[in-house]
Amino acid sequence: MIDIVKWLDALLIDKLHINPEIAEPANTALLIVAMLLIAIGINWLIQSLFRWFTKRSKRLAKSKWHHFLVKRKLGHHLLLLLPGLILYILPYIAFGTNTELIRTLHRFDIAYMLIVVIMILNALMFGFLDFYMTTDKNRIRPLQGLIQGLQVILYFVGAIIIIAVLIDKSPTVLLTGLGASAAVLMLIFKDSILGFVAGVQLAQNDMIKLGDWIQMPDGSANGNVEEITLNTVKVRNWDNTLSMIPPYTLVTTPFKNWRGMTESGGRRADKCIYLDVNTLEIYSPDMIGDIMKAVPALEAPIRQKQAEGSSEISTNVGIYRLYIETYLRTHPYVNPGLDIIVTQKEATAYGLPIEVYFFTKEKAWAEYERQQSDIFDHLLTIVPEFGLKLYQRP
Repeated sequence: MIDIVKWLDALLIDKLHINPEIAEPANTALLIVAMLLIAIGINWLIQSLFRWFTKRSKRLAKSKWHHFLVKRKLGHHLLLLLPGLILYILPYIAFGTNTELIRTLHRFDIAYMLIVVIMILNALMFGFLDFYMTTDKNRIRPLQGLIQGLQVILYFVGAIIIIAVLIDKSPTVLLTGLGASAAVLMLIFKDSILGFVAGVQLAQNDMIKLGDWIQMPDGSANGNVEEITLNTVKVRNWDNTLSMIPPYTLVTTPFKNWRGMTESGGRRADKCIYLDVNTLEIYSPDMIGDIMKAVPALEAPIRQKQAEGSSEISTNVGIYRLYIETYLRTHPYVNPGLDIIVTQKEATAYGLPIEVYFFTKEKAWAEYERQQSDIFDHLLTIVPEFGLKLYQRP
């Protein structure tokens, strides 16, 4: 950096023929203020012209990048370099023989231009991020954590170089000194480092996306992912509260992601209906005929079972299970393309459990709960038609 400054000095004196023998002014502070006012005035003028041009340029307005670059003020930051270049030249004119003062002013001017360059690079990164997030495919795979990680690196490296310019030392000297305090720096930036690494792992392994419904085992979060940043994952819970989870927690702690359910053809319902074992009985042919008349929907499946010689229809609980399966396969709320399982579990002190397992077509929480409740309401109320009773502890 010091070599670059010397090269610029030689270029301006030798190539542009700026006279270094001008006498030092009596009022140095007044001239410095005058130079600053000139730079500020020129900056105001070019910024005004730039705004006027961008508002009236139809071709620029049609550019797909225009909105994002205006939002991040990239043009504004680029034009801030011009006052810095002017302030680099003016000291030669004002203080021709005072080389020490010129070098001091140049150090501050270069520090200013480095800050502007950092602002430009920052605007470019976030302008790219805004443009990247315009498509649905990219929106669910955000790069915000990665961009924020690069932003931290940019600020850190930029700060080192700016300090090196101000104290007139090589940046390598500062970096060497910082190497001895690496442990302290890692402690300071621990969360950012862990968040950056965790963000890369989450994205690489496709563990989480924007819009995913996740559930933490400790109950700290149960809702949709709204934002993924370097240090936090924002989750809007089912009760509209917000949970902030460090990204590395999602890497080190098991959590449930409901994305598989939302991308599938339905949402699972799995409940047991407990029957009183004292009401189980064997059905005679006459009783089977009576149940077919009482429940017409069973006539076709019972005749099919009879043709197959199945023993399932020999008991009232077997026919009830057959009815549940038939009812579910024809129900408009149920997805018949996914598993429908009706099975008898081992009898317990609370009766004989009949497990009913199926998938509703609707996956949204509120509607799903209503639909599966309607289905089980029917299955519970029709139990007496088969000579059965629900178990209820006295």
